[in-house]
Amino acid sequence: MKLLFLTKYTALGASSRMRTFQYLRHYEAAGIDCTVSSFFNDAYLHNLYGGKPSRWSLFNFYMKRFLVFFTVFKYDKVYIEKEIFPYSPPFAEWLLFLSGKDYLVDYDDAIFHNYDRNSNFFIRTFLENKIDIVMKHAEVVIAGNSYLAKRAEKAGAKKVIIVPTVVDLERYVPSAESTKGRKFIIGWIGTKTTFEKHLLSIKDWLLKAQDLFDLEIHIIGITENDVFLGDHVKYVPWTAETEVEAICKIDVGIMPLRHSPWEEGKCAYKIIQYMACGKPVIASNVGVNAEMCLNGDTGFLADTEEEFLEALHFLINNKMSGENMGKKGRALVEKSFNIEKTSKKMAELILGK
Repeated sequence: MKLLFLTKYTALGASSRMRTFQYLRHYEAAGIDCTVSSFFNDAYLHNLYGGKPSRWSLFNFYMKRFLVFFTVFKYDKVYIEKEIFPYSPPFAEWLLFLSGKDYLVDYDDAIFHNYDRNSNFFIRTFLENKIDIVMKHAEVVIAGNSYLAKRAEKAGAKKVIIVPTVVDLERYVPSAESTKGRKFIIGWIGTKTTFEKHLLSIKDWLLKAQDLFDLEIHIIGITENDVFLGDHVKYVPWTAETEVEAICKIDVGIMPLRHSPWEEGKCAYKIIQYMACGKPVIASNVGVNAEMCLNGDTGFLADTEEEFLEALHFLINNKMSGENMGKKGRALVEKSFNIEKTSKKMAELILGK
């Protein structure tokens, strides 16, 4: 089978890296001939993660995708991440449907809220139902969680399956490095966009934690920041090769989120990364977070400063309990959130078995 992947990002983008690129070798082994065409390139992502997105290159991205679209009939099926053309009507997906070309569509975020909850009146009015139309005409909708799956079912999708975001356990191996004699380390991993949207929302909590406890905060993926987060903050550059090593150095991973419909669609990838490295977590009680972070078992749910500081106090003073939580989290990832478990399922789905 020849399959064309229309991804949103290159492998530099976390969603495309985890939802498509890490599966390719498994698909090839199953007899699927894979071709990938990304909408955005690495340069765009570097600018985006650096807080300097370039709008001048967008026309080139649309033109490239337009040209690639006319090659779809060389392939048996098309695998779409989210949508073919962002912020445009679903003409391309509609044409695939009318021509009888099967396509699968994958969602790990509630991108339908980019349209139906957009502050721009025209986008909200004319594109409100765009993603519902894309879902309705897909052969299969692959949803990262139940919130996304319910939207697909409501849209009238023919087949909906839930496939969570997973990690490769060959890469994610807990470290046996001793923590004796060093400060307790809080860790967070993400991009500048998620840093500004989520981590900065609890900056007062982080400042208070540094006043109360002898600890450090490692922010992985950000090289600098204009907002003061305390004297004990370390910014750790991200690379795909070093992310596991960086996570293994922390004692607890945090995933704060706002309470909003967009966050309900998140797939808790940060939590899965922390747990895969054998770390307990502290997370907001939102969406999949509450399913992954089992309160008092694999970590703690915290929606207030008091809950956050209480969880930290416990983990700092009960290191053995924290290690046990990390082991339980690792066991959960081994059971349900690793590519070894999902790649066969995904290959069979694509092949129509």
